[in-house]
Amino acid sequence: MTEGGERLQKVLARAGVASRRAAEDLIEAGRVKVNGAAASLGQRVQPEDHITVDGQPVAAPAAQVTYMLHKPAGFVTTAHDELGRSTVLDAMPPVPGLHPVGRLDKDSEGLLILTTDGDLTMRLTHPRFEHEKIYRVWSDPWPGAAELAELRRGVELEDGFARAEVEPAPGGALALLREGRKRQVRRMFAAVGCPVDRLLRFRVGGLWLGDLGPGEYTQLGPRELAWLLQPDAGQQTPEQAQQEALTRRLWL
Repeated sequence: MTEGGERLQKVLARAGVASRRAAEDLIEAGRVKVNGAAASLGQRVQPEDHITVDGQPVAAPAAQVTYMLHKPAGFVTTAHDELGRSTVLDAMPPVPGLHPVGRLDKDSEGLLILTTDGDLTMRLTHPRFEHEKIYRVWSDPWPGAAELAELRRGVELEDGFARAEVEPAPGGALALLREGRKRQVRRMFAAVGCPVDRLLRFRVGGLWLGDLGPGEYTQLGPRELAWLLQPDAGQQTPEQAQQEALTRRLWL
């Protein structure tokens, strides 16, 4: 068995041959070979290994790509929409396997991650990682001291108790959350009598929206991916501090 490398079923899934579970079935059925020899479940392969399924060579999986999109209002966060509405993929280049991570509802705006990397998706969406997200909220009426205090203490929603770290901002507030229930910010502000007029997310983990305009996107490199995977922004680099200052100047 080859040491190091990636598990064969993961490579097959990334190459678009089948899901990981289906790839395991192919391996167990003896339909997969590595360098001419029948593969075994759990086998690890190197980039130079020659892999075939039913005698057909498997193309090397494309490199994973991750983008940050400034999602415009009116776009739904899904790959396909049965109602024919514009989806976030309509704003992106046609990259096979690209999918949104998490959600922003149709009327909300701001920082949305799209990736081809399933492991990154899991890291960003699994509750145990608790990545911080900051939202700029505009509401009518504005929340006063009493409403902000209630949001900090927590409010009861139909799917359970929820709280946020909030601070006042012109026309509304800033809200920091460590979870991502459906329409959570809107429901929390409505619960204290301050319905949301506009909602924009401008930070996820240690990644800031900066000056990215609505509908614009940028591919993330290793530095930005490292920022994104920070659970919070407590250990900022000077570049991150600049991005935070720019973001706050533009969106507050």
